Amino acid sequence: MIIDSHVHIGKFFMFDMKKEDVLYSMERYGISYSIVSDIRAAEFSHDLQLVPQEFQVPQIKCAESVIEFAKEHPDKIGASVWVKPYGEKADEQLYELIRENRQYIKAMKVHPYHSTVPFDSKIMEPYMDIAEHFGLTVVTHTGGSDAASCVRVYNMAKRRKNINFVMVHMGLGTDNSEAEDLIGRLYNLYGDTTWVPMENVVRFIKRNGENKLIFGSDNPIDGKDTYLCNRTGDRSIYQDYFHKLPDLIPYNAYEKLMYKNSERLFGISLH
Repeated sequence: MIIDSHVHIGKFFMFDMKKEDVLYSMERYGISYSIVSDIRAAEFSHDLQLVPQEFQVPQIKCAESVIEFAKEHPDKIGASVWVKPYGEKADEQLYELIRENRQYIKAMKVHPYHSTVPFDSKIMEPYMDIAEHFGLTVVTHTGGSDAASCVRVYNMAKRRKNINFVMVHMGLGTDNSEAEDLIGRLYNLYGDTTWVPMENVVRFIKRNGENKLIFGSDNPIDGKDTYLCNRTGDRSIYQDYFHKLPDLIPYNAYEKLMYKNSERLFGISLH
């Protein structure tokens, strides 16, 4: 059994991720459940240029798209609400949407890099209030900018002890050691495996135990066969997770990584 905690739909610049690609890949590669956010909520481009207003998609519309997906496939899909703190607010409309659809919503998603808002800034507090009120785990991109640094997630998690936080990527483009250290300091701070080399996962579990890491992939960012290969056909690192990692860590640790920790964090029951 596998829960992928980090999956997308939506079109943003070069990426065009479709619902049917998510469902195909889940069936093809044995993924039991995916937690999905809408990439159209990104506020800034990869080179940190503000997306023109005519191409901005409101956070409510992005949330509605993944909620609809979850309603269509409640046994396979959970919604992650990607918020837009640079151009929008944690307002009553967002609160009501989450209240009315809480059974389908598993997480709140933040992307400090694509919003250019430091994760531990005061701007984020109203969103954290909503997450805490509804008992939502907050998943946030880390890596690529100061706003998205691992230490800023640590700062927020230390401040907001009633919320569980996930450092997505554990510092994208790094050796993941800083994230590993910070996650080990707080009970409410976790990591995910998106683009994290398998060897670093083995090291993490040896240091921090079996309960602080969850599987995530960015599927289908490299197409419907992201779990198999990248866009140029090179073997995906996730093949290591599926075929090599079970021999490198205890069976119970593997089960927790691949689905049990996510069941607990996101309130999912697949049994």
